[in-house]
Amino acid sequence: MSCELEPITEVDRNSPASLAAGPSGVPHGVREPARTDPRPHAGRIIINADDWGRDRATTDRTLECWTKGSLSSASAMVFMEDSERAAALACERGLDAGLHLNFTTPFSAKNCPSVLAEHRQRVSRRLLFHRFSQAIFYPDLLKSFDYLVSAQLDEYCRLYGQRPQRLDGHHHMHLCANVLVQGLLPRGTMVRRSFSFQPGEKGIANRLYRRALDLMIARRHCLTDFFFSLQPLQPPARLQRIFALARQFVVEVETHPANPEEYRFLVDGEIVRQAGNCLTAGSSGIFS
Repeated sequence: MSCELEPITEVDRNSPASLAAGPSGVPHGVREPARTDPRPHAGRIIINADDWGRDRATTDRTLECWTKGSLSSASAMVFMEDSERAAALACERGLDAGLHLNFTTPFSAKNCPSVLAEHRQRVSRRLLFHRFSQAIFYPDLLKSFDYLVSAQLDEYCRLYGQRPQRLDGHHHMHLCANVLVQGLLPRGTMVRRSFSFQPGEKGIANRLYRRALDLMIARRHCLTDFFFSLQPLQPPARLQRIFALARQFVVEVETHPANPEEYRFLVDGEIVRQAGNCLTAGSSGIFS
């Protein structure tokens, strides 16, 4: 799948998890993407663990799930208490770790610059004020957003020895208006899209807003065809529909091994049994 040829797919965002697949392998209700790439497109499912390096317990649980083969990749937090150790483990074990940008949770590393903490606090106060706050553009926070993104990119580079090929955000704040309008994410990287939902799960205004976000991301970045959270795990038919999509589309599933229910599901290998041969070994190189 080439991001230059196919920056965004023309699928029905209102029915990402419809009924069983039809004769072509595409689930009923999902319009097959219009592709200019003549090569056949094999589906993939990326099982990504967020919050890598946030603290020792989260890192250890994530590493255990990855060792069991239940995870494709992780998203690394920097300037957190276990960021240094997590980076060393990822480099040693070959774990694909992207950057998990953080604007909302206090940085807990001892080496966190005080100016960085001040900018985060200033931004966090706005973003967490109201559930619609991330959709608002704040001209007075231009420098704070720029500093926060630049500092985290530089710290990731220091820890991992390279620039991140993939980015997403803690609490999905990488999709906030300032980050997108200011163009703060490196062009050409893989960036997490907004959530995909089943019909009736969200109102028309919400779906239109998410569609606009995806179109804005696609102008500068590579993105998957669909994005879901692992939760809720019940009913089982929900995950079965997601895995059905992954037979032909590129689907990302967000997980949090720090959550006991998700951890049990991942460490027991149930997701491997359900995903079958759709599970991809890593996510950063999927668009290369």
